[in-house]
Amino acid sequence: MIQQTRAELDLHALVEEFFATSFATDNPLITEAVRRMLAAGGKRLRPRITLLSAQSSGANPREHLQLAAYMELIHVATLIHDDVVDSAQTRRGVNATAVDFGNRVSVLAGDYLFAWIFKHVTWEYPPPVPHILSGTLAEICDGEVQQLRAHGNIGLELSEYLEIVQKKTASLFAASAQCGAIMGGARAQDVEALRDFGLYFGIAFQMHDDLLDMTEDSRVLGKPAGHDLAERKVSIPLILALKAGDSEFRTEVERFYSGPAGDAAQPVIAGIARCGGLSATREQTARYVNRAKVCLRSLENSAARDGLTELADCLLD
Repeated sequence: MIQQTRAELDLHALVEEFFATSFATDNPLITEAVRRMLAAGGKRLRPRITLLSAQSSGANPREHLQLAAYMELIHVATLIHDDVVDSAQTRRGVNATAVDFGNRVSVLAGDYLFAWIFKHVTWEYPPPVPHILSGTLAEICDGEVQQLRAHGNIGLELSEYLEIVQKKTASLFAASAQCGAIMGGARAQDVEALRDFGLYFGIAFQMHDDLLDMTEDSRVLGKPAGHDLAERKVSIPLILALKAGDSEFRTEVERFYSGPAGDAAQPVIAGIARCGGLSATREQTARYVNRAKVCLRSLENSAARDGLTELADCLLD
């Protein structure tokens, strides 16, 4: 799980205080739904990366809390939609928004939140920030559609998985770093370096998340363990295990994926571990963590650069 240094705890506290005191939309019902999701917790990685990227060029992170908050709210809106698509019952250890408010309100809440965010972004920030975020939202939606089309496809290649992850997950991390750097006044080469850091960090984060889904229990995850397999999603531990495994394991996986949703996933997880899928996922995660850290070498030494490095290293725990 992602841990926090003292400096990171301070940034996390700034973000939490901002949400507690400053967030409200014009629609009370949607505000309540979003506040419930925010109150359930979360690592706030996207706003922390935004603030650290701004701080890396000497900016005061307090001056960029609004931008950081928008990054987290984009993420929250995607989670609300995801839980409707996946028919999820829990999120972060509490009821999914659709459970408490219904699918119709949840879909509209996510749509409204996207529109509300972009209304304010276009008012408050100069180009290219609005262009970056609008393009990122298109990438996220494209990645979600690609993931739906890959549902249950145990022939999914690693390259196809990476394309989905880059769009669905990593693009928002990249935008968080890029926009934070731009608004913090970073040099053009540093903006590009931080964007690349966010991209590689986001890929490593999704791999780490896929691994946790198979190795941690529901109390840690805030959702059922083995959820991805139970929902017939195809994640990187399975892809790598199938590549290394024998025909007996592939037959076991085919039988599982052709069966009813909700079947116990533990036998398949045991097979993934036996075929090296978990250890190979750790190796792939470490590869992308290292690529993310290499991107930071061009930045000047600073507490912000150290904070970004430590965030990346936490994905190796």
